Amino acid sequence: MKLRSELLLRFYRQMTKIRLFEEQVNQLYLSAKMPGLAHLYIGEEAIAVGVCEALRRDDYITSTHRGHGHCLAKGASVDRMFAELLGKEPGYCRGKGGSMHIADQETGNLGANAIVGGSAGIATGAAMSARMRASSQVAVCFFGEGALGQGLLYEVMNMASLWKLPILYVCENNQYNEYTHYRETTAGNVARRPEAFGLETVSIDGQDVGAVHTTALRLVERARQGKGPAFLICDTYRFHGHHVGDINRAYYRPKKEEEEWKRRDPIRLLAGRLKARKLADEKALAGIEEELKREIEAGVEFALNAPYPDPAEVDQHVYA
Repeated sequence: MKLRSELLLRFYRQMTKIRLFEEQVNQLYLSAKMPGLAHLYIGEEAIAVGVCEALRRDDYITSTHRGHGHCLAKGASVDRMFAELLGKEPGYCRGKGGSMHIADQETGNLGANAIVGGSAGIATGAAMSARMRASSQVAVCFFGEGALGQGLLYEVMNMASLWKLPILYVCENNQYNEYTHYRETTAGNVARRPEAFGLETVSIDGQDVGAVHTTALRLVERARQGKGPAFLICDTYRFHGHHVGDINRAYYRPKKEEEEWKRRDPIRLLAGRLKARKLADEKALAGIEEELKREIEAGVEFALNAPYPDPAEVDQHVYA
């Protein structure tokens, strides 16, 4: 499928926004302005953008502990995102969720989850709700390859297949379960696992936003038409370390491997595609980046100046 020029430019804008957002998050951490840790999405932007651009606003997603990209791609604003990371009252969870628990029901984002594979049940439940309400909504469950060792994932895939629930399971295989290569922890052929439950399974290059979007669009519409769940495996790589401030990766990731993957930077690949099709030149792309930098800077300024929530709220929005 040859994607429209305006769609490719939108992909570039969205992916660059996520990249600049994450770079700023790292700076906030290094300058001691952000409490706690955050896990950056740098290098994986094509997956969130490619998939979320295939969804309607009222479709659902569930995210991961490396979830800023999913939130932004589904429609979250950078100012409220920064506010949440800084623990401020205007944040999406009034500053109580932080990096790993951002949710925004207005855009269908049911939340990030710090537990590996923890959102699989939530996403499948959302898909079941959509099916019971005959709403034509679809749910997307993002998770990393580390979740392939979690029993919950297989339980819900079994249920989703039996009941033909409208859900797409998206495995973001960034090669490493924290600090261990996935081949040391995940046995056999990854694609054969969902196939055992009858899910249509597709493996693609997660650095190619066009391939991600085209494939996701087909699988999402398939689910929307009542044909059941699917499983999308996206091979990708996180260019940053496991979390903010993690700069020494030599002890677990070969430098040559990092360099090979960085040559396949998803934003650089898309920029090359845009220039090859004469849809944008260096000046136009630089203009987009400058515009987004101003948006990011304004978002940071908003968050830094925003108030903290009232201490009296400490026992509110707590469920057990």
